[in-house]
Amino acid sequence: MKKLKYIALSFLALSIFSCENETLDDLRNRGNTDSEPLPELTAGTADFSNYVSIGPSFTAGFSDGSVFLAAQQNSFPKILSDKFANAGGGTFTQPLVSDNFGGLAAGGVRISNPRLVFGGAGPVPLESVIGPVTVGTDIVTNNPIGPFNNLGIPGAKSFHFIAPGYGNIANLPNANPYAVRVTGNAPNATILELATAQSPSFFTADLIGGNDVLGYATQGGDANIDQITDPMTFEAAFNAIIGGMTANGAKGAVTNIPYVTSLPYFTAVGHDVVPLDQATADLVNGGFAPYNGGLLFAQSNGLLDAEEVAQRTINFTASSNNAVVIEDENLTDLSAFGIPSYRQATADDLVVLPAASVIGTTVGGNPTLINGVSVPLADRWILTPEEQAEIATAVDAYNATISSVASSNGLAFVDVNAILEEAASTGVVFDDFIHTADLVFGGLVSLDGIHLTSRGYAYMANAFLLAIDDTYGSNFVASGNLARAEDFVTNYSPLLQ
Repeated sequence: MKKLKYIALSFLALSIFSCENETLDDLRNRGNTDSEPLPELTAGTADFSNYVSIGPSFTAGFSDGSVFLAAQQNSFPKILSDKFANAGGGTFTQPLVSDNFGGLAAGGVRISNPRLVFGGAGPVPLESVIGPVTVGTDIVTNNPIGPFNNLGIPGAKSFHFIAPGYGNIANLPNANPYAVRVTGNAPNATILELATAQSPSFFTADLIGGNDVLGYATQGGDANIDQITDPMTFEAAFNAIIGGMTANGAKGAVTNIPYVTSLPYFTAVGHDVVPLDQATADLVNGGFAPYNGGLLFAQSNGLLDAEEVAQRTINFTASSNNAVVIEDENLTDLSAFGIPSYRQATADDLVVLPAASVIGTTVGGNPTLINGVSVPLADRWILTPEEQAEIATAVDAYNATISSVASSNGLAFVDVNAILEEAASTGVVFDDFIHTADLVFGGLVSLDGIHLTSRGYAYMANAFLLAIDDTYGSNFVASGNLARAEDFVTNYSPLLQ
């Protein structure tokens, strides 16, 4: 091992020595295969001297189900700030957490868990691999001191950015723990006020509105747990945010939000994942015989048509691909006749990622009560086509507002929705790699199935730089000032501490 270390140090010394004899032009053009040298970087009409980012979890660098130190250092705003530094950008301060375990505590009590890691077959909790850890980032005892250029607040909806007291610890549980970490001596200040108080010369506002539909979506469209924000409320909040950020003449860049069907949180678990032999299938079918008979009774009395009877009839076969049984509130309500709203899922339904740990488990250890088989999955585990349509309608409305506001304010616009749609369908090219939106192995989306990997955030940063070039006449792309795929990992090691 010592020999390897010394060899590595020797190569490092040689590389440093060789760089000493290279000009800035040599360094800029390293890797350029064209005969013409790359141009020098110019900021165009943009001023990057004081860059402030505002947004929800993507802004914060949220990855693998948590915020941790390495993920923050690889957040897309941090990557952008490093590139902006080459064009007159200044210091970029983030509310850094304590370690690479992730998670949050409040007065020594854990309020969010450490990050996920790859366990060989799929995402697993970090502690299942390395054992118990102490969550070191405590919102009561060790918040950093601002002001912060990165005002990414995981979980924040559009209207939360303009809500006084959203970061006041005294308002928990209605406050946001991540907002608590950035408010400092102004606990009642809005996140927008914290941003504008810094008089930014340039800003990014990304995926604002994402959580306005994501909470509803991740809960399987259960409005009793979370609801979609009304588009008019979103429009007012987004206009207030952009109005505040541009009030003093700052230029900036914004993104739209993606459809949930682009994210593996909603696509990684199939609807037909129940393996049964013939004997077990016969046993389960026998259990549902009274229910199926009730459907025929309803049809004979004009309560259901033949199409819905067929849709609701439950039948298992000797197969490895039986569809799970679900509750569906969109079915005709026959509860007055003692007939529940059950059916088997189809390819049009989306099963949320956490359902993978529920399907096939017993209820209270009873071997005859199997979740997704003899016990239908509750609403929170499934996004039905009707619920997906509600989400898509809201996303379309939000994105129309974002596009209009960006255009009227002359802001750069990044179509994140199109990027993730492409990743989910054909994959995207990033340097020498093709990455998809697949869970674990796609390379772009982290182990939580929603947020990005460090390489995904680097790809996103490059999309920002391209849009900034197009809008403000800078030349980050032409001058070679882009993030490189090879500098960013797709999965963090469990040993990263």
